Amino acid sequence: MTSQEKTNLSHGYIPAEEYREMSNLGNYQTAYERFLKDPEKFWSEIASELEWFKEWDQILEWNYPNAKWFTGAKCNITHNCLDRHLNTEKRNKVALIWRGDDGSERIITYRQLFREVCRFANGLKSLGARKGDRICIYMPNTPEQIIAILACARIGAVHNVVFAGFGMESLHSRIRDSESRFVITSDASFRRGKRIDLKSIVDRAIVHTSVEKVIVHRRTRPRTELYSEIEIDFYDLMKERNYFIEPEVMDSEDPLFILYTSGTTGTAKGILHTCGGYMVGTYYTCKYVLDMKPSDVHWCTADPGWITGHSYIIYGPLLFGTTLLISETTPDYPDPGVWWDMVEDFGVTILYTAPTAIRMFMRHGEKWPEKYNLDSLRILASVGEPLNPEAFEWYYKVIGKSRTPIVDTWWQTETGMHMVTTLVGEKMKPGYAGKAIPGVVADVVDKEGNSKKAGETGILVIKGPWPSMMRSVWGNDERYRQYWTQIKDYYVVGDLAVKDDDGYIQIIGRSDDVIIIAGHNLGTAEVESALVEHEAVAEAAVIGIPDPVKGNIIKAFVILIDGYSGSEKLANELTYHVRMTLGPIAMPAEIKFVESLPKTRSGKIMRRVLKAQEMGEDPGDLSTMEE
Repeated sequence: MTSQEKTNLSHGYIPAEEYREMSNLGNYQTAYERFLKDPEKFWSEIASELEWFKEWDQILEWNYPNAKWFTGAKCNITHNCLDRHLNTEKRNKVALIWRGDDGSERIITYRQLFREVCRFANGLKSLGARKGDRICIYMPNTPEQIIAILACARIGAVHNVVFAGFGMESLHSRIRDSESRFVITSDASFRRGKRIDLKSIVDRAIVHTSVEKVIVHRRTRPRTELYSEIEIDFYDLMKERNYFIEPEVMDSEDPLFILYTSGTTGTAKGILHTCGGYMVGTYYTCKYVLDMKPSDVHWCTADPGWITGHSYIIYGPLLFGTTLLISETTPDYPDPGVWWDMVEDFGVTILYTAPTAIRMFMRHGEKWPEKYNLDSLRILASVGEPLNPEAFEWYYKVIGKSRTPIVDTWWQTETGMHMVTTLVGEKMKPGYAGKAIPGVVADVVDKEGNSKKAGETGILVIKGPWPSMMRSVWGNDERYRQYWTQIKDYYVVGDLAVKDDDGYIQIIGRSDDVIIIAGHNLGTAEVESALVEHEAVAEAAVIGIPDPVKGNIIKAFVILIDGYSGSEKLANELTYHVRMTLGPIAMPAEIKFVESLPKTRSGKIMRRVLKAQEMGEDPGDLSTMEE
């Protein structure tokens, strides 16, 4: 790394002035001060850009720790995702581009998507589905999945999307907990050219549940047989159905969806989001954080089974009226160039992906993206975990050609929308997510809620409510209250963080990922980032192992870049590199070279699994683990 590059790494990148001038938000400080001056007016102006059947009586009703947003307002999110665009130039605009695992493609316009959603919604109504019913959706990333999700919202049914990579027990528990009346599934998904049977999983998962009907999207040939009288073909349900159905009039605080997220222990939590506030939050962040323009082709590489897919594959982009790309493809099949081929082929302008994918591409080298023309890209975004400086550098230089802003977003299933980031046009600092977006107040505090000084590690908190916040944990309101009662008046996110002198926030890692060595608190992300800075390392995970003298020692698990091989010499070199980067207290006592790391299907490293293996302990809930 050159001295100039190190200077950039320390002080941040200042993007071309044109980005600030062209961004939807404009100047960050001006927008943030406008929010602080009158928060309710700020959110009222955003909400007024959408259409409501009846406007609100009150912007916010805050009875700590419970909030209601846009009280008295009536709406339907699909009206704003679809109907609102049909009397504009977007009527025949491409809403959705899909590419399958086998390279097949489909293109659907806003008008066509509207009609298909209405037909399927009418089909659901014919089965007796009604407002408030819970409907479980267990499907791969296909247009039918999006049609099913929007159709549920159209009729006021509460969708419960379960990632199609989950097994029978995870699906069964989510169906039972939500008391779903219907399941919508596919006969199969495809991954790396292989067929993965989904229907047989559903057949077992619905035993001893409240499920009355199973709707099956049959993709394969010969067609999968439907044996049970409760099973219905997806497209048979749509036959001869009307191409229009009035959207159900929903109160702003009516439930929109339940999405389950797992903790380190215990059962998965059913995070409950409601109609009005979630609609406003996802629209706002697509427009002002991802800086969407009408001409954009937006590709979020997540799956709708996660909150990123809900907010930034489906609802947010459709509310804004942009073109979205979805795909079943995996990033390195049939080769590590498949994603870059799609960027070039479809003219992707906004790419939103996870650091784990970026580090995988780093491992394969620059030769793959260099084969393709990536000039269409104008925004690069990151989600899921901290974007370490080395991955930032690679993403910025190799994919963005040192001209494209990186929007590193921090948020959660529980928050519904982005909370902390570096907005387009503002100085980017590798390793730092950025500042709280206008509309959000974030801080780094101690256990009593006192603000930490710059450079001091503390607890990341959100002060006060925001529109897209979760309203409860399904069936367990006490579990919801725990987020707000650990430190009074603050939403405690569960992450450790540190601020710099400019107020930029760096996410250190989950509070339960802190390693205490000789009385010093070390975040796993700090040590992992130091390891990944080395030219031989593609990815790393570290854990603390109990030690009678120091309290804990560090063990590191390292994946090497192609062309490097593990050795005692390299392990010593990496240990020395960490010492010179972070100091002797952070030196790993042991380094193990591995081919893979345990991760969730959204790409987050499951350090507790590594620690449980080392300690011979129960790893807890593994329902979200890949393979």
